[in-house]
Order: sequence, then C-alpha cells, then structure tokens
Amino acid sequence: MKHLSTILLLTMLHLASFSQSYVMPAETEPHEGTWLQWPHQFEYGVVFRNRLDPTWVTMTNALVQSENVHIIAYDAVEQLRITDLLTAAGVPMTRVDFRLFPTNDVWVRDNGPIYVRDAAGNLHIEDWGFNGWGTKFNSNHCNPIPTSIATATATPVINLNATMTIEGGAYELDGNGVLLACKSSTLSQSPTNAIRNPGMTQAQAEGILTQYLGATKFIWLDGYTGTDDITDAHIDGFAKFANETTLVTMSDTDLAYWGVTANDIATLNAASDVNNAAYNKVYVPLTQNDVVTTFGTNLGYKGSYCNYYIGNVVVLVPNYNDPNDVVANNIIQALHPTKAVFGIDCRNLYQNGGMVHCVTQQQPVASAPNGILAPLQKGIQLGQNFPNPCNAATTIGLYLDKQADVQLHLYNAMGTIVAHQAHPHLAAGDHALKLDTDKLPSGIYDYIVTIGRNSSFSGKMVVER
Repeated sequence: MKHLSTILLLTMLHLASFSQSYVMPAETEPHEGTWLQWPHQFEYGVVFRNRLDPTWVTMTNALVQSENVHIIAYDAVEQLRITDLLTAAGVPMTRVDFRLFPTNDVWVRDNGPIYVRDAAGNLHIEDWGFNGWGTKFNSNHCNPIPTSIATATATPVINLNATMTIEGGAYELDGNGVLLACKSSTLSQSPTNAIRNPGMTQAQAEGILTQYLGATKFIWLDGYTGTDDITDAHIDGFAKFANETTLVTMSDTDLAYWGVTANDIATLNAASDVNNAAYNKVYVPLTQNDVVTTFGTNLGYKGSYCNYYIGNVVVLVPNYNDPNDVVANNIIQALHPTKAVFGIDCRNLYQNGGMVHCVTQQQPVASAPNGILAPLQKGIQLGQNFPNPCNAATTIGLYLDKQADVQLHLYNAMGTIVAHQAHPHLAAGDHALKLDTDKLPSGIYDYIVTIGRNSSFSGKMVVER
C-alpha cells in the first residue's frame, strides 16, 4: 500500500511538471484586431438591434484605422445587412472580416475568446465557461463562441468549460501579474442566479487564474449580489488599469453611488502592484446627469467612464451626451497621450447594462518563433483620418517600422498650406496625428504625411459645419 502511494505521488509530480502555464497579454499591447458581436434581432427584436447599430458602426470606423475588426454576425443575411450599414457610413472594409455564428447577445468581452501566450510566446484561445451571468440570461449560443473562433482561425484552444465559469469583464489585469476582481461575480454561492462556480474556494480560483491568466497577485473586492446589476459587480464598470502602474477609478462618493461598499472602497484605495507599490490613482467622474437614451427614456441612473477600451491608436470612451463627457475624455486622453480618444455614444447600450469595454475583445498580434512580439505591420502604414467628415478635430493613424522624422501638411482646395505639423524622431510603432479643424471652413482638404526624406503618403478629408 505504501509502495502504491509512492507511485501515485510520483505520477502526480510527473504530470504537474508538464502542466502548461499561460499569460494573458495586457490590453495595451499591440492588437492584431478587435472582436465585436454585432447586435441582431433574434433574441430581443428589431428595435433593440436598430437602436444599437450606430454604436457598432462608430466603433468599427474608429478601430479600422489601425487594426482589423473581426465581426461575429448571426448569419449570412446579417452579414449583408451589416456590410450595407458600414458601407453607407463610409467605413473602409479592407480591415473588416466576418465570422458567422449564432449569438444570444453582444457582450463579447464576457463570452468571447480570451487570447493568452504560452511559455514560447505562441497564442492560444481560452474557452472559459459562460452561463449567462449566473443563468440570468440565455447563453446556449454565446458559450461556444471561443471554440468556434479557434476552429475557424486554426488557433489552438484550451477548453476550460469544466474548470471555471468566469466572464472577461469580471477581472482586470495590470499587465504585470496583478488581477483585480469582485468575489460576487466569480465566487458567490448565492443567490441562485448569481452562481458561476458552485463550491469553488478562493484558493482554488487563484490557482486556476494563476495557471491560465498568469496572475501572481490578487486584489479581491467582495462586490455585491441581489441588486439590479446584471453582472453582480463586474470590476470593469468602476475600475480599470490604464497601465501596470495606473489604476483608473472613481471618487469615494461616486463609488458609493455605484454600490461599492466602504470596505471595498478601502481595499481599492489601498491597492498596490506586484512590488507592493501603491498604484497611481486617477479619478474620472460619473455623468453629471442621469443617462437618457437617444429615444428619450431616462434610465434614472448615472453613467461610468471607467469602462473604456484601449486600441492601437485610439481609445474608445463611453459617452452619454452629458457635460462630463468632455471632462472624462480629457482625463483619459492625458493617460494615453500617443492615442486619440473617441467618445462612443453608448446611451442605448447602457440601457442594457454595459458600455464600450463590455462589447470589445482584443486579439494580440502573433508572436515570432522565439517568443518576441512581431511588429503590428511591416513598413509604413497611414490610415484614413477619423472621423471623416470632421468638425472640430480629426486624427490620422500612422504606423512606423522604425524611428523617423514625420511632417504633416494640410492643403485647401487652392493648394495653400493651412496647417503644418513636425514630429522629429518619432519612435517606431503606432501614432495618432491629431488635427484641429475647428477654424477651417467647410470643404475638401488634402493631407500629405512625409516620413524621412524619401516617403510620403496622401489622403483626402472633408470638413463639415
């Protein structure tokens, strides 16, 4: 019997030595693209779909300037409808592709593919269990999406459905090993429609999240259940890592308004990084007023700006036609100075319980064979300015494969230079060249971007008053 125990122990140690660990790249790392699940009529009707379409069109238009947009459409008919919407809005389609899979809803952050790297730097898709936020909503179509995408894109898949049920919006990673989450949306054992993982302990969850997301330190808030909150306190509604040293959140008063308890506020305020150094805390306000949808329904509660999404050269910030939109946009712009902030009208989306981060999911760039990140693209790439037409300002996305001196000239219809920018020694990578157009008259303008001495790229833009 003792001999058998020894054999079993050695076998377990042998198996453990071969267990693979994975790390989820930070949202701030270069993207190959962004995944969107497009709204449709098959679960909630045509009115629901039509009210959300404009938000998805705007997000796509902003993102395609510097990365691919992978759209999950319900079927081929929906693909044609979406293509017509994008074409009518002037969205360039060269970086848009479609995958046809039925879905229940739009929340790809929660049910979609989670991209991770193995020890060699190779990408895998993790398919975690998804049960409709504790069985509150149907999930039969959304739960299989990660494996469906992995199969369609020939990406290795790690099936974790039987290991843990967790939504992507339930946790935030700082890119350096720290995971921030609420127990109520991961470990709570009550009420019935809030349970994801029956019987799972915190220690068990941490072991799983360490192995499959690369977390080495955990900051747990208690969160809350049994309220009107569908997600049972997803952390990305009120806290977000801008980078590995900066935590974006709200004031104590606004956190209390959001339903965060005094104990959780204290824990959030004391949060520190993997080296136990306090995070730089940046506070964004809630909306000044209760959010009112585009069709006139007063939701009776304020909106959060923490739920924003970091793209390659753009940052998509939820906006609500509220005086604090510009305040929040400016704060977030200062946190991401090399990217352009775009306010995304999510008033109608917010009625359904989420914001911009909830409906986007990043796909990191592929790794080189030695595990070192490959460049986003080869050579020099210049995107069409966005928005176009524009009014007060517009942004041109630029990718450089190496450091260069960059100049931007803007010409009116008479060939006169009306704006000029010089960017000496611009580093390799993605950049957002922002043009203020608030003083320009309506008309068609040409811009020429010169890189070094031998390369120049041009484009047209429209200013409308």
